[in-house]
Amino acid sequence: MHRAGKQADHGTPRAHAEHHQWLVIIGALKLLKGFLCILLGFGALRLLHKDLVDMVTHWVVLDLHFDPESHFVGLLLTKTALIGPHQLRLISAAIFAYAALDLIEGTGLVLEKVWAEYVTLIISAAFLPWEIYELIRRVTWFKVGLALANVLMVLYLLWVVQEQARRRMLRRTEKEAGL
Repeated sequence: MHRAGKQADHGTPRAHAEHHQWLVIIGALKLLKGFLCILLGFGALRLLHKDLVDMVTHWVVLDLHFDPESHFVGLLLTKTALIGPHQLRLISAAIFAYAALDLIEGTGLVLEKVWAEYVTLIISAAFLPWEIYELIRRVTWFKVGLALANVLMVLYLLWVVQEQARRRMLRRTEKEAGL
């Protein structure tokens, strides 16, 4: 009987490890995104004492060969001119805050912490309305793919959280029954 119990125990961690493989992959992607956001944040800070309009003009007109008289270039340069040092600091701070969230989520998921599953589920679900709004404003294949990936991740995390809650309930019931 003891031997059968051991075999049953061997099956559970194995299934459990496979179950968490996707969480670890999601965590690794979040860590990668967090590190990329840190680089982006530092990039934004490096722009603090530069002429943004001149930089964007050079990049868009000379490097990308856009027509300098086009409506797009005019709009882009007008919007760029509105960005001052204060706005760049705010943008950078927001990017660093977003990076911190990704790093926290990613670390927790890679380490297979239950709290990370809940945090990631809540944060990912919180961004879905904004993604849907963006899709309604203008549909692109990239936005559809991103929204679909995030919906699938939220559904998967919801399933993981519910499955773990069921397992805890089952263990509690077995413990109370003396099994």
